[in-house]
Amino acid sequence: MSYGRNRQSLLSGPRSCPFFAVQTAARLPPHPDAPGPLVPWDETETETESGAPIMSYGPFFAAPEAVRYSPPGAPAADRTRPNPTTSPAVSATTQLAPALYVFGDSLFDSGNNNFLPTAARANYLPYGANFVNRSTGRFTNGKTVADFIAEFLGLPYSPPFLSYKRDLLPLTGLNYASGSCGILPETGSPFGRCLNFEEQVGLFQDSVKSLQQRYFQILVDFSNYLSKSVFIVSIGSNDYINNYLETSLYDTSKRYTPQLFAQLLVYKLSQQLERLYNLGARKIVVFELGPIGCLPWITRNNKHTGQCVEDTNQIVSYFNNMLPAMLQNLTTSLKGSNFINGHGHGVGYDAIINPSKYGIADASNPCCTAFFNGTSGCIPYLRPCNNTNKHYFWDGYHPTEVVYSILASGCINNASFCTPYSLKDLVKV
Repeated sequence: MSYGRNRQSLLSGPRSCPFFAVQTAARLPPHPDAPGPLVPWDETETETESGAPIMSYGPFFAAPEAVRYSPPGAPAADRTRPNPTTSPAVSATTQLAPALYVFGDSLFDSGNNNFLPTAARANYLPYGANFVNRSTGRFTNGKTVADFIAEFLGLPYSPPFLSYKRDLLPLTGLNYASGSCGILPETGSPFGRCLNFEEQVGLFQDSVKSLQQRYFQILVDFSNYLSKSVFIVSIGSNDYINNYLETSLYDTSKRYTPQLFAQLLVYKLSQQLERLYNLGARKIVVFELGPIGCLPWITRNNKHTGQCVEDTNQIVSYFNNMLPAMLQNLTTSLKGSNFINGHGHGVGYDAIINPSKYGIADASNPCCTAFFNGTSGCIPYLRPCNNTNKHYFWDGYHPTEVVYSILASGCINNASFCTPYSLKDLVKV
């Protein structure tokens, strides 16, 4: 069975040019929830549906202004962190961990791709329609799982690493995730430049050197800081979406059976996780892959029966089935480590098959008006659907904030979701 996309080249037409997309938007079919004709977002509007003010936006991202921040034991004049308007109220007494470090793809990207020459960007409305600072580069309407975890830990949202100068890195964590990239270095290359997992870990290695030199005079203090910090990883989806299943651009599916490809990914992933450990990480949460066979990108481009393309879900399941044993092996062999398996697939799939259980009304259609019959990214500046919290999908690939909230809550509170420790228990270890 072929899983290749039945549409034009990735790098042609409106997919690579948001401004051209605005000009052609009127010729596209209306979104099923759209209240009327498709129109560009009115820049004169001053409030969102929730009453929050609309912030300025544009095609390029501006790093948040820094404010002075003084964690315990540090000189007040020697710290910066992102503007607190991008994160929940923070105080040292409520922090459950000193930092949150984020790795992954567009499910976690908070704006790194804004600084890279790539077509895979989300720094324009309607992305961020429900986020406090609007379109920051997150590939959804609001918060991601990483943002909800930051709130639980009492930390600022981890800012994109590429938005900071190396000598001004914050002490409360960073986000290295990069949309369209994956575990394998070739994944996502047709979109342009992105940071694969090995490169992300390499940037963290650079960060470790900078943080130690700037903030820590005693090595044991720095080791304690890293060992108590929380590291979260969500990567591998694009190795299927933008590689294995993209048969028009890659021959990976001809060279590997689904089982062997999953084995390759898990092996490469384990190498970088062990590298994180060697750099000082001890509490590492790794999320399994979601139900890729249920994405609009898949369901609208492949013949199938039922809600999802189960053949695709089966292909991805080999990776998820191999992940627990690999993480357990790392925990056993690496002294003092805790590698946590985030079981996001089961809940994510159930929310698609039984959406009413989760307060979701639409688990098939993207909320924003997306390119290529709703199978790709959002068309710039067009108003999304009403009641975004009732939709599972934001665009052709990514969930809405409400789905991320469900997944984050499960990992924070439930030891059967994040195994063997929930985040609530992990911070006490």
